[in-house]
Amino acid sequence: MSKPLNQIFKRFNTVFWDFDGVIKDSVEVKNIAFERLFSECDKKTLIAIRNHHKENSGLSRFEKIPIYLSWAGKNTSSKNIQKYCQKFSTLVKDSVIDSAWVPGVKKYLKNNYLKKNFIIITATPQDEIVEILIELSIQNYFVAVYGSPITKINAISNSMKVFKCKDEGAIMIGDSLIDYEAAVENNIFFALRQTQHNLSLQKSLDCFKFKDFNHE
Repeated sequence: MSKPLNQIFKRFNTVFWDFDGVIKDSVEVKNIAFERLFSECDKKTLIAIRNHHKENSGLSRFEKIPIYLSWAGKNTSSKNIQKYCQKFSTLVKDSVIDSAWVPGVKKYLKNNYLKKNFIIITATPQDEIVEILIELSIQNYFVAVYGSPITKINAISNSMKVFKCKDEGAIMIGDSLIDYEAAVENNIFFALRQTQHNLSLQKSLDCFKFKDFNHE
């Protein structure tokens, strides 16, 4: 991990982690899964789905799938939404586990989890993210794990109370606008992990930015 990144992160005792795009390079995996889920749609709809997912990577599938069903002209009943969410989960879980680690992150987690409170907050459903962390053998690195349906804003707020965190002692590491907004709403520092999927966000946000956990 480079010195500038170390200088930033060492200031914080509590670290909130997004998962996709921050710990695992799995944003594209989910993009492919959405496209497979709606593979019978026309090209224009598939492009719209791909672009929406890229621009809203921090948004839960429970919010995305009703939108995509509507665009595809399909039934948006609760039963059908649940059906498609389950199909998505089946498509994506193993692919997320098998996706590449963000460079340097596994070493950083291992070297620092006893020194800081690491907390996962993700749009992935609670049960699913717990299963993924167990499969990756990193579940013990985190003092708490928050997945859907709890929002990222509420997950941070709840954790700050439970662990008695001070605003100036906490940081959110994310790759999406939703991650940034969750940090701002809770008045904590935000670090944006730069990826090919958030190029417009890199230009628009005035915050600390980094490429990976080995990069200056």
